[in-house]
Amino acid sequence: MAGPKRRTRGRISGENVVIEVAWMYYQDGLNQKEIADRLDISRATVVNYLQEAREKGMIRITLAAPAFTTHRAAADLVKKFGLTAAYVVPDEGADEEETFSRVVRGAAAWLPELLTAGDRLGVAWGKTIYDMAEATEKTRIEDFAVLQLVGSMATPYGFTAEACSTRLAQRLGAKVYNLHAPAVLTNRKLAEELRQEPIIHSQLARLESCNKFLFSTGTVAQDSHIVGSGLATLDDLAWNLARGARGVICGRFIDAEGHAIHGPLDERMIGIPLENLVGLEMGILVTPGTDKTEASLAAIRGGYVTHMVTCLSVAEELMAMD
Repeated sequence: MAGPKRRTRGRISGENVVIEVAWMYYQDGLNQKEIADRLDISRATVVNYLQEAREKGMIRITLAAPAFTTHRAAADLVKKFGLTAAYVVPDEGADEEETFSRVVRGAAAWLPELLTAGDRLGVAWGKTIYDMAEATEKTRIEDFAVLQLVGSMATPYGFTAEACSTRLAQRLGAKVYNLHAPAVLTNRKLAEELRQEPIIHSQLARLESCNKFLFSTGTVAQDSHIVGSGLATLDDLAWNLARGARGVICGRFIDAEGHAIHGPLDERMIGIPLENLVGLEMGILVTPGTDKTEASLAAIRGGYVTHMVTCLSVAEELMAMD
């Protein structure tokens, strides 16, 4: 008796062959050689079709969060620093760029599991947060809102505060509340007057509704984003370093214990005061590289962090530092 007829590549065209290959690989459990034989194509072509399927969003590959939150390094972080949970990704053999990508993708995968209906998520800004928003799968959380915590800025990087909050809100099907004011004014008096403008005053008051907070710490290096974005000058940086600055949260400097450093720059800023971010229901810190270890430790000490996403190298450094 003749066996069942097989479709070959010649009978499948266009996007259909990509779908066929993806189905055979992920649903039928065939390996690349078996698919190549069935469709009369090369294994290299099968690999290309599988990559195309991922790029077009035909398939989603997810890793269960418990695999990373129960990692020994994650458990060590939770125990030592009193965190609620930590998510640690492996980085052995990975370069800086790959490690960054792994941490960002891990954070993007975990975030929806940490959010519930009624949450008001305050969002900081920076490349880490923007790339995380880009990596977040589209979903919808009922009665959920994203709030921009820092005013607007002219930055050459592309990941402005409004871009970070807006993009994440789009991914999570959420309402977004932007802060329609400059992040930094030229003098303290102007900043004080702007804070009292009815529209800005109401937007700043709304930030007090945040019960959860998503951020990545900034560094205090001369080439840091806070300087490159124009929020702080090198003189501002030097002033804060002289007073013990070890990191940056939402454009504001913190010392080694996570305390806000109040000074000339802080007085000219429009955004949520750091004191309002301490002790929230949830503070989610994303640390994708060892350049941010010291700043992250300061944030943990300051009471901003309940949940952390990072790589093994950072986790090990944190355990050794404190």
